[in-house]
Parts: sequence; structure tokens; C-alpha cells
Amino acid sequence: MSDDNPGERGRAVMMTTPGRITVWHDGACPLCAREIALMRRLDRRGAIHFVDAADQATACPIDRSALLARFHAMEDGRLLSGAAAFAAMWRAIPLLRPLGLLARHPFALRVLEWTYRRFLKVRPRLQDWLRT
Repeated sequence: MSDDNPGERGRAVMMTTPGRITVWHDGACPLCAREIALMRRLDRRGAIHFVDAADQATACPIDRSALLARFHAMEDGRLLSGAAAFAAMWRAIPLLRPLGLLARHPFALRVLEWTYRRFLKVRPRLQDWLRT
């Protein structure tokens, strides 16, 4: 299943390939689009399945507005959000894997989650800035 193939968009996104991470992102957000473009370039092995949750034809594992409000990923059948979802994505990319592994430590994950929550407060301003 690939988000590059429009014919597959409506199918259930809960299906995951072992060892492959599914990441839901806000394709309508210019900040998110830039970040996902970078992650796609870094994901040379194709270990991540990127899904545009802003596309109404995309099936979502939870409420779409909740999915768009925070970053979500599925790793080993577990739906993760926030810093834990970023860490799962990082673990799938060799260059970022050390950071993702560090985030498995509870203290590191708490610090990353605290930082992510602060980022969410300024995200709308950053989105506006990037749109201009």
C-alpha cells in the first residue's frame, strides 16, 4: 500500500508490513510537508509508509481531527502519538536511529514530549509564516 498510488488511498491503513512504520501527516500543512519531504529523502530503504491524513479519501485509525492535531505513527501494531511517534519514525531511518533509540528511555521521551507540546503551541504561527 503506497500513498503515492491514489487508487490505494481509500483502503484500510491499519495494515502494516512487519518492520515498516506507518506515519500519518498533515499534507495541507506547509511545515509538515517540508518535514515529511526531508524524512522521505532520508528514508532510502522505504521503511516508512507516509499517509496524508488531510486527504479525505484516506482511511484513518482514529478520528481525523485528532490525527491531524498531533503527529501519529504505527510501529509494531501500536499507534503512537507525539514524541513517541517521532521516535518511531527516527528509528526507521538509519541516520536518525540513535536519536530514536535514545527516546526509548523514559526520561528522554518525557523531555521530547514536553518539547513537542510546546512546539504545538507555536505551530499555527509557523504554518502561517511558511504560507506567506
